[in-house]
Amino acid sequence: MKLWSIIGNSQRLDGGAMFGNAPKAVWQQWIAADESNGIPLACRALLADDLDGKTVLFETGIGAFFEPKLRQRFGVVESNHVLLDSLAEAGFDHADIDVVVLSHLHFDHAGGLLAAWQEGQAPSLLFPNATFVVGAEHWQRALHPHPRDRASFIAELPQLLIDSGRLEIVDGPRSKALGDAVRFEISNGHTPGLMLAEIVSEQGGVVFCADLIPGRPWVHLPITMGYDRYPELLIDEKKAFLEDKLARNVRLFFTHDSGCAMASVSRDDKGRFSTTDERASVVAWSLAA
Repeated sequence: MKLWSIIGNSQRLDGGAMFGNAPKAVWQQWIAADESNGIPLACRALLADDLDGKTVLFETGIGAFFEPKLRQRFGVVESNHVLLDSLAEAGFDHADIDVVVLSHLHFDHAGGLLAAWQEGQAPSLLFPNATFVVGAEHWQRALHPHPRDRASFIAELPQLLIDSGRLEIVDGPRSKALGDAVRFEISNGHTPGLMLAEIVSEQGGVVFCADLIPGRPWVHLPITMGYDRYPELLIDEKKAFLEDKLARNVRLFFTHDSGCAMASVSRDDKGRFSTTDERASVVAWSLAA
């Protein structure tokens, strides 16, 4: 099995929103803001080839489905569908993907499922041969969003997934599509039913951290986003998550960190978490089963 980090469309979002109640004096040590207080954010996917005999994509980033006005509002930098270009650079086409695993259905994680915006064209689903794996609790949230996060969802997407006939709703640590090769755990601090996918390996696997830990700065326990539903719960979940991954030598894969795709967990003598063995990108990296 080999892994690639696949870059999708990038964003610039308000640093204050991304760091919740942490003051700018703290977070600007990690990420420099522009004159509008915007910080660079990746929307990175993880590609696994020959994972239980399948080609699997973990998330799809924000994509290019927004019309120009909304693309500007949400800080999407590129107008083309960068994910598709990045897949091609790695030697793959979206039609080659057997399974797409979605931690949740917020537009910056699932928008890449859709073709790039074209005036007068309705949204259309890419990945014609893929099974779409979504967690059961979060699927209900996507169908019935709260007013606080309604704008984070793509209204047309659930029906497109249903109409594909290739949607798998997962309720538990395993999916039919991936069996024992991928283990899921649930987090509720960011959004109900956020599904964290770990590629299992006896030598220490890789876990897609999604919005539980968007990047290296958020490894620090007190640091949360303004977008998180329950920040205190998220901190508790993050602590247990990091302790487990450190104990089992499971690497962290970051979707929103513009400078780091994957890292290992470390902890100092005061109990503070950080990262080590940081990799800016992952290209055909071998992971033993």
